[in-house]
Amino acid sequence: MVQIFDTHTHLNVKEFEGRIEEELALAAEMGVTRMNVVGFDEQTIKCALDLAERHEQIYATIGWHPTEAGAYNDEVEQRLRRQLQHEKVVALGEIGLDYHWMTASKEVQEQVFRRQIALSKELELPFVVHTRDALEDTYAIIKKEGVGPRGGIMHSYSGSLEMAERFIELGMSISFSGVVTFKKATDIQEAATYLPLDKILVETDAPYLAPVPRRGRENRTAYTRYVVDKIAELRGLSVEEVASATYTNAQKIFGML
Repeated sequence: MVQIFDTHTHLNVKEFEGRIEEELALAAEMGVTRMNVVGFDEQTIKCALDLAERHEQIYATIGWHPTEAGAYNDEVEQRLRRQLQHEKVVALGEIGLDYHWMTASKEVQEQVFRRQIALSKELELPFVVHTRDALEDTYAIIKKEGVGPRGGIMHSYSGSLEMAERFIELGMSISFSGVVTFKKATDIQEAATYLPLDKILVETDAPYLAPVPRRGRENRTAYTRYVVDKIAELRGLSVEEVASATYTNAQKIFGML
């Protein structure tokens, strides 16, 4: 039986209210047996923790998203520190830089990013990175701050093979979303083809970024299967091989082995 780990989903947003059982059932049908729900502000963090407590197959990653960086302060950090010690929390994130929306200045985003990397290292948790229109600055900050013993994850990776290799050298793993199935995403497909198999993960980022053949519709955590299918096709491997490798990689980085 294929077992797939969706390492990044947002079952904690309003689109999925009242539908969790349905989502979990469809996920199981398609082989997605574990999932990591990511909280990125006060409300979604609370919901991620609640879902993780109520469902055995759900884990939580919590952190302060760069688009919320302007609201980050000592009080937020102290609350986050307490929440990160929850038994079902497996990583800190998603954190990073977002120069597309720019709801906070670059300086503020960078400061909040650095503070949360330090917090992840203090608590010995991996950190999960969101980067948009800011790949080089993201790399520079991670290189300077360093990665803890549990490493980190470049979520929904959208750069080149060469850049991915540079992140791996820093201690990061590379997570592929439905974007890898898009016809024009040739750089991302090259990265998914040639990176070491033990350094890659799969995710949906549901309800966003639905993969082919569901592109343009609402994404669902079950659709991680299409990401696995595409990577298997690109690498000339069986679906079972890619599912097993990425599942094991997720278990390792999240401290489940």
